[in-house]
Amino acid sequence: MRGNDKQQAYMFSYLSPEERVPQDHPLRLIKTMVNEILRQMSPEFQRMYAGEGRPSIAPEKLLRALLLQALFSVRSERRLMEELEYNLLFRWFVGLNMDDPVWVPTTFSKNRERLLQGAAVEKLFARVAEYAQALDLASDEHFTVDGTLIEAWASQKSFKPKSENLNPRDGDNQDGGRNQEVDFKGEQRCNETHASVTDPQARLCRKGPGKEARLCYQGHVLMENRNGLVMNGRITQATGTAERDAALSMVAEQPGAHRITVAGDKGYDTRQFVQKLRENRATPHVARKVQHSAIDSRTTRHPGYQISQRIRKRVEEIFGWIKTVAMLRKTRHRGVDRVNSCFMLALAGYNLVRMRNIAISRSFRG
Repeated sequence: MRGNDKQQAYMFSYLSPEERVPQDHPLRLIKTMVNEILRQMSPEFQRMYAGEGRPSIAPEKLLRALLLQALFSVRSERRLMEELEYNLLFRWFVGLNMDDPVWVPTTFSKNRERLLQGAAVEKLFARVAEYAQALDLASDEHFTVDGTLIEAWASQKSFKPKSENLNPRDGDNQDGGRNQEVDFKGEQRCNETHASVTDPQARLCRKGPGKEARLCYQGHVLMENRNGLVMNGRITQATGTAERDAALSMVAEQPGAHRITVAGDKGYDTRQFVQKLRENRATPHVARKVQHSAIDSRTTRHPGYQISQRIRKRVEEIFGWIKTVAMLRKTRHRGVDRVNSCFMLALAGYNLVRMRNIAISRSFRG
């Protein structure tokens, strides 16, 4: 017989959110790792806050919520607060009870600024990388460097001559609106003479010949070659040498005095870059150019070079994940510091998902 469509206005349950989330849910192992990492960061959080006054949102809850935003492709903080209002899984992961009030989006944003000032997201990423090393999931000898363009939150119309010194909120134009018609065809525009009035730190850049130029930032990663985990990363302004400069900086920050190998694409095959790598106890395993290559048979004759060339392409999986799942194809923030915070959070989320997958595959094989 047909069941009754009974509407229930109130619900009383004796089950906790912990009991309602399935034991094999993908977030369970991630939450275990995140809680352990945040517990280790507790002294650092303590230094970020005053000893008296009204309690703010716990930084641990802020970071868990931001991780959810990256893991579940939540497009805005307002949407994230809406999900926390009725999504039991989100409440369980962040640490909210069923009757706990959800934060106002503006309050959440203001508290997030404290994390930005204290570089909490960068420290979280560093702890995640250390956690992977403690579990023996990351190599400390073989690495890959690469970079990608992150489109800025600024339109081509905002890229105007620096001499005009315009205010982005100026709306005086012939069309009577802020979104005025702009014709810059035939105009020579470059970063030396022009800047975006919306995001002055964004730079006009293109990935390669034949590609369109866009206002962008440049994201860089250092990937270890054993399991494809990110060991370092950062956002810089997009310039012609930003990829190589950031790669040298990340290689120099690697701990230890032993020699390492660093793979990369043909864009890193320059004599200056190769020489500096060798000075930094690193063997360059970058792809060779057809002509005028700085890599000779001293490097290519070893089988490890061919292995690095095969594995280095896994770095594209990182960029694909952060641009699709973490929604960083185009950033939603302005300025190097804020974009860098979002980028590092996405990299931390990628590492956590990758570590969970490795742990699951090992349990199946074991």
